[in-house]
Amino acid sequence: MAPRRFTAETTATELVADLAANIKGKVILTTGPSPKSLGEAFVKSIAKASPALLILAGRDTAKLEQTAQAIHSENPDVQTRLLQLKLDSLTAVRKAAEVVLNEWTDVPLIDVVVNNAGIMATPFRLTEDGYESQFATNHLGHFLFTNLIMPKILASKSPRVVNIASDAHRFSPIRWGDIHFNRPDKDGEESKPKYYNKWRAYGQSKTANMLYTLSLAEKLGGKGLQAYSVHPGVISTNLDSSIADWEEDMVALTEVDRWGLGNLTAWDELKFRSHDQGVATHVFAAFEASLGEKNGAYLLDAHVADPATEEYVPWARDSVSAENLWKLSEELVGQKFEF
Repeated sequence: MAPRRFTAETTATELVADLAANIKGKVILTTGPSPKSLGEAFVKSIAKASPALLILAGRDTAKLEQTAQAIHSENPDVQTRLLQLKLDSLTAVRKAAEVVLNEWTDVPLIDVVVNNAGIMATPFRLTEDGYESQFATNHLGHFLFTNLIMPKILASKSPRVVNIASDAHRFSPIRWGDIHFNRPDKDGEESKPKYYNKWRAYGQSKTANMLYTLSLAEKLGGKGLQAYSVHPGVISTNLDSSIADWEEDMVALTEVDRWGLGNLTAWDELKFRSHDQGVATHVFAAFEASLGEKNGAYLLDAHVADPATEEYVPWARDSVSAENLWKLSEELVGQKFEF
């Protein structure tokens, strides 16, 4: 049966009501559910359908506690658990995965992982591991964490991984020869490399999210794993905290488009959505049963994107690039994964 067709105006509230039976009793781990984020909107919306456990993973446990309290105030019977996860540190990611795998003996499986956390259009910075921060946070951290906890994901009867990507994947393919933008010898804004563009860096990280999704579907689809990438739409959240002036940032966007790669006509008029609309595709990707035949797909407006009509750039759906990124990511995190 083909997935039902929804629109940009469809809300998570509507979808949760529709998919409540698929949410009830599930263990769901979401990264980045801090207050005023899409992650918070997602976990608060699905809490209404009585999941067994909501795992809230993020760098600031005080903020995670605020989200947990907001969930409990409306749904007192829903269980939550907090996990400190700093995605821009490979050491911290490994520590978080160790907690999930070996310390949480009372959580034998995780049904759904929603990799929602991220940063966007930030000034140039290298992480403690020496990697460009947007690529490291948005892709490498999630790649390592998800792969490390995969034994508990695959223990589910219907395991699913949802990677929150973006229409901004159009801003850049993977820069195979210059992932970190010609990084300098020392860290810091004053040593900003010549070729760094914060939107191109963001676009590269979102392309990586989509290619990682393809790899998960290819490598683990035979073991029952479903994986989807999602464009939530344009929503004002704490993700855009580094953007002081959207009009000014359009100049940087224009620089991204100097070769016509970004097709910025779609960005001429930014149409902002509510948080409830913004996480509708999160819910669809995580719980819509009819998606099984579309494993690895890119979703927007709560449907499978049509590459011919919906700005789905070829470099984000190429299986060879997906495999090359997997191998590069293994090299960068210093670990190979065979499941």
